[in-house]
Amino acid sequence: QLQLVESGGGSVQPGGSLKLSCAASGFTLNTYSVGWFRQAPGKGREAVSCISIGEGTTNYADSVKGRFTQSRDDAKDTMYLQMTSLTPEDTGVYFCAVPGCEGESRVNLWGQGVQVTVSS
Repeated sequence: QLQLVESGGGSVQPGGSLKLSCAASGFTLNTYSVGWFRQAPGKGREAVSCISIGEGTTNYADSVKGRFTQSRDDAKDTMYLQMTSLTPEDTGVYFCAVPGCEGESRVNLWGQGVQVTVSS
């Protein structure tokens, strides 16, 4: 069964950090582009970051550049999203996705989503 399983969400104060993980099962993660999306309360889902296949180029939404870092551990078939300098605007449900760089409509497999809440 093809599956993405996320972990690492939680609640932090503004300025804090969180690291999300997304483990793939049933397939090899590095044969696809992989990405993270998020959905804030009352809003649509937006792309946060992605790593392309091949050269493994990483792209970020302007709103998270310099604060978020996406990485991938091929030996573990797991990808990560390190989030720093979090603000309340980063609050939402975060989803990992495959493929991750071609837009929401092209995603074939989603993680279950994890809640990230940034609040004082």
